[in-house]
Amino acid sequence: MIGPHQIIHDIDEDDDGPSLLPRRARWVPVLTVMAGSLVTTLPFVADWPMLPPFGLLLLLAWRLLRPEMWPAWIALPLGLFDDLFSGQPLGSAMALWTMVFLAFDMMDNRAVWRDYWMDWLAAAAAILFCLVGGVAFVAFTSGGGHLLAIVPQIVITILLFPAMMRLCAALDRWRLAR
Repeated sequence: MIGPHQIIHDIDEDDDGPSLLPRRARWVPVLTVMAGSLVTTLPFVADWPMLPPFGLLLLLAWRLLRPEMWPAWIALPLGLFDDLFSGQPLGSAMALWTMVFLAFDMMDNRAVWRDYWMDWLAAAAAILFCLVGGVAFVAFTSGGGHLLAIVPQIVITILLFPAMMRLCAALDRWRLAR
């Protein structure tokens, strides 16, 4: 007979599971995305936007690594947190990240299989969409923003994605270890 203390630490295959995980397993992904969003508050000086959006990278890495872990609505509060600390117009990351999550849900429902290259291609498309969409939000709200200025940032961010995926995989092994 299984006692209630054993159920708390086991994932039931028929249930959505994440609420039954220990606290560390539930909060590590959220806190890493929030920490990634806080990287923009560090004092880096550059003439062009070169710093990758680490919050977005970690969000995409967690979503592609564990698609069952987060519902699409989780992008709203995490996007709000990113908007508050990144300096982007309020609501830009909320809207763009949620659209990416909805697109990934559609992709998961239609794709028969996924591999490393398909995940990288999906992440590259999402990065391109979010960064260009961010420039569009800035251009709409303040009249500034040049698309060519973010080309180096787009390239750096896409090339950095596999490293963020490996970081999330290592954190995933740690968070699920007993």
